[in-house]
Amino acid sequence: MNLRRPRSLKWSLVLRIAILQCVMLTLIIVVIIGAMLATGLIPHDYEDGTMDVLADAVTREANGALVLKENSDLTKLRSEVPDLWFIIRDKQGHRLREGTAPVAYQPFVGLLDNISDARIDLAIGEAAPPGGKIRWTDTAAGNVQIMCGTKGGLSLLRVLGQAPELFLRGILPLAGLMALATLFVTPWVVRGALSSLGRAATAAGQIDIDKRGAQLPLDGVPKEVTPLVDAVNAALSRLDAGYARHKRFLTDAAHELRTPVAILNTRLAALPATPERARLLQDAARLSTLADQLLDLQRLDRQAEHFGPVDLVLLARNVVVDLAPMAFAAGYEMAFEPAKETLVVRGDRTAIERAVTNLVQNAIDHGGKAGRITISLITPAVIEVLDEGDGVPTSERERIFEPFYRLHPQDHGAGLGLNLVRDLMQLHGGKIEVLDGKAGGACFRMIFPA
Repeated sequence: MNLRRPRSLKWSLVLRIAILQCVMLTLIIVVIIGAMLATGLIPHDYEDGTMDVLADAVTREANGALVLKENSDLTKLRSEVPDLWFIIRDKQGHRLREGTAPVAYQPFVGLLDNISDARIDLAIGEAAPPGGKIRWTDTAAGNVQIMCGTKGGLSLLRVLGQAPELFLRGILPLAGLMALATLFVTPWVVRGALSSLGRAATAAGQIDIDKRGAQLPLDGVPKEVTPLVDAVNAALSRLDAGYARHKRFLTDAAHELRTPVAILNTRLAALPATPERARLLQDAARLSTLADQLLDLQRLDRQAEHFGPVDLVLLARNVVVDLAPMAFAAGYEMAFEPAKETLVVRGDRTAIERAVTNLVQNAIDHGGKAGRITISLITPAVIEVLDEGDGVPTSERERIFEPFYRLHPQDHGAGLGLNLVRDLMQLHGGKIEVLDGKAGGACFRMIFPA
């Protein structure tokens, strides 16, 4: 299954805001132009209606003569302006004329060579619109000079025809500037608005199973995100409550097991010495060990500030003395090889002793019932437990630390022992490794901080 790459909120906002600005700017300009058209503001002031229609209609024949090509705008102009008049000429001397210019404008007809652009009116001052206009303009027939009246109106189609040019020259540059401002401002705004989410994410990254009661901070979180943070905090509270119930159950179960197991061991010890009795005692010992391991689970809550100095040499020697009879009975030899008289680390003495005990018991259970089990101490702070059994395949060296994992289907498994060793080493800031033994078999190496 392919997972989609998460979208950037920052760039999503930038894109959407830029598009919205462009659309809104276009709508505003369209509404303004439409309102001006509807109220008559543009037709009242617009003075190039006749000239625009003539410029669109003028064309040139094959011999170079200027002619007007009849179109709907020209037909409408002729019907609306019965006294239409105009003069169209080019620089080559071709001239197109229709109607009669007002008598007052006749002097200007003879001066067209000397006029490039003019507004003509009989009133004093600036008229809006004037009575006539003179202008050179580009047409399909080339650059021509048009002198005409100003009674024509503004064509809506002409306005719509200018929309693309208006968009390219007016709206698009303005929208581009607004988008550019958005590009710089939006990331800054988003970072400020979501800074509290960064703090919440940092707090979430620090949540650990050994640090219960954690909650994500709500200070400064946007109200739109508050329901999500509240839901996560509620889920964390439920997980804490469930974990506490789980811990209580394990503790109660372990305490309840210890009494019947002790009674069982007492009754088995009273039986005659037979191979069956030895097997029953070994099974009862495993059951007792499992009960102790369940109790050890809640000891993992102890924090590092309660740690004290622990002599690993003395601790390991005591474990060897306690378990040597069991190892001898199972067919093993035992060896204890400390590199120094003392190796001191900070930690929980009971927890470390339980971890070493679990490793030695694991070697007794899975070492092949023959050969030597060696407990070595190496500087600066390393304990090794070696056996001469079949060893642990490389592919299984991580999985054997899972609770009740069986390396082989016929095995009874390591119970919680190896899982507890790994958790105890993590609690002490160290680690547990599985290597190949020097004489075959497995080497479990507990590495403590120096």
